[in-house]
Amino acid sequence: MGLPGSSRLAFTADLEICRLLAGMWQVSGAHGRIDRERALRSMLAHFDAGFTTFDLADHYGPAEDFVGEFRRRLRAEHGEAALARLQAFTKWVPEPGPMTRPIVERAIDASLRRMDVPALDLLQFHWWDYGDSRYLDALRGLADLREAGKIRHLALTNFDTKHLEIILGTGIPVVSNQVQYSLIDRRPEVAMSELCRRHGVYLLTYGTVAGGFFAERYLGRAEPTRAELATASLQKYKRMIDAWGGWPLFQELLAVLDSVAKKHRATIANVATRAILGRPAVAGVILGVRFGEAEHIAENARVFELTLEPEDHERIEAVTSGSRDLFRTIGDCGDEYRR
Repeated sequence: MGLPGSSRLAFTADLEICRLLAGMWQVSGAHGRIDRERALRSMLAHFDAGFTTFDLADHYGPAEDFVGEFRRRLRAEHGEAALARLQAFTKWVPEPGPMTRPIVERAIDASLRRMDVPALDLLQFHWWDYGDSRYLDALRGLADLREAGKIRHLALTNFDTKHLEIILGTGIPVVSNQVQYSLIDRRPEVAMSELCRRHGVYLLTYGTVAGGFFAERYLGRAEPTRAELATASLQKYKRMIDAWGGWPLFQELLAVLDSVAKKHRATIANVATRAILGRPAVAGVILGVRFGEAEHIAENARVFELTLEPEDHERIEAVTSGSRDLFRTIGDCGDEYRR
């Protein structure tokens, strides 16, 4: 199965990506056991289907090691040339503290070894505490490593608009910011998207299908109890649904999405994904995958066949307009992660 040309984006001048990224948080251990061999075979199935871009982090359990092993298997099974079609975007999430050049370089060298790559395609940097301005020291060190060839491109994850603007003002070459963005969390639309549009910075979005809540199996279902929320994703995004407007309003949204999906012969998840993929500054949507356990390769491919019409957006907006303002109650992008 191949994906259409619309599935690809020239993310940078030298890096083309699949606009649906396979997210690897699910291998971290917080979503149940993952069988290594089955996971690696699943990664190959995604790659062969056209889902060539993977999103991971240094703290996602064995995710970087999986990429290293996957690269070796891909080379063995498909040849050296196949590696040029693979993109693996990792993150560095250090504890705030001194950010000297040796500290920064040791962290990047560890990711290079684990992922078995000569250079990181994209290094996405996260910082917990804006009160500690040494995040700028870290970014300057990362920019130096970019010049040295250890990092191809530098990016951020969960930075708010104010601090993204500060970083851009220093001249540090940031190409993207990874943020939570969905039909129930539209905080990026308040200020972040416009700043990114002005500066040519892309958004990579996660939480777009709310950990799996945007699905037919939750339509018409009673509110799940805490005991029924079996994964870290379900627990996290149930809290987000509660903050957004609660289960009854979410059921209204699911009913509209289901109607739109049936009209287009798609799924609720397809519609929720397509709605965000079409937003300004959005380069790609990250869809978490439990490799070897729960996969949606064929279903996700249908996103690229789907075009939402103005009346579809109007029906969705009629429901979401009745929700709470998460920008006011939670704050800007990533503020839920600040200390």
